[in-house]
Amino acid sequence: MGRVSVIGFPDSAGSYAAGQDQAPEALRKAGLVEALVAAGLEVDDDGDLPKQVWAPDRSNPYAQNVDKVVANLQALAARLEPLIKSGDVALVLGGNCTVALPIMAVLLRLEQDAPGLLYIDAHFDINTPETTPDGSLDWMGLAHALALPGSVSSLAGAFGQTPLLDPAQVAWLGVDDAFATDWERDQAKRLGLHVDSAQSMEADPVGSVKKALDFLPAGPLSVHVDVDVPDFIDAPLSENTDRRNRGPTLSQLGEALATAAQDSRFHVLSIGELNPTRSAGEPSAIQRFIEVIAAALA
Repeated sequence: MGRVSVIGFPDSAGSYAAGQDQAPEALRKAGLVEALVAAGLEVDDDGDLPKQVWAPDRSNPYAQNVDKVVANLQALAARLEPLIKSGDVALVLGGNCTVALPIMAVLLRLEQDAPGLLYIDAHFDINTPETTPDGSLDWMGLAHALALPGSVSSLAGAFGQTPLLDPAQVAWLGVDDAFATDWERDQAKRLGLHVDSAQSMEADPVGSVKKALDFLPAGPLSVHVDVDVPDFIDAPLSENTDRRNRGPTLSQLGEALATAAQDSRFHVLSIGELNPTRSAGEPSAIQRFIEVIAAALA
């Protein structure tokens, strides 16, 4: 692997509440960059974008802070483009899961072959403001990338191409169907989405990743991981605490990430939904997560 460029996106504007904006700083303070160097990687620390903290947006209750979210994601794309263009592997520290959109937009601009997205998440993230009352765009990102009915046009078209992605460019891994809305289940069937469950990932982390990678197109690969995938009791990291005493361990997530990072198409790893306050009682959880990331990239 060549040089790894680390860029932080301390943004919770599209989240349920503040917290994810603290993730890049927490990862750095816990020794992320040092761990990457110790693993034998050449590292360029490209710093963080300006911090954006969630506040209730009562004027857009079902798509809160959407204008700020769009502007922030466009700013991240502008920062990422020269890094990826240089040939660096990008490690993007979110923030929430909308971070996957600007990454894919940049890969689409720079490559002739269609890029693929391995989306490791307990959720589909294909709700829209019309299908859930929460108003939190962090579990609507891929609905907007796919321009599903009910999407907000400014977010779906934020990067000039609508839809940004075709369903054949995304493979979901680690999904827990119990967390899906009826809309998401219906859309998954209608679109024929490639989905592998949390149970499959827990039983065979390497095999489940390889199956997903086989599905994706030949272009550059981005891997996005939502830290709600591992069992929260094993690794208290995620903003969403619902997956307790079930799901893959942090170690199994590491096996999956290492397998994906060995793929010749691999260009980007992004991290979403890490809320450092969840680890206040067990700070070692963040350090263990860092070890997983460093081992996967090494």
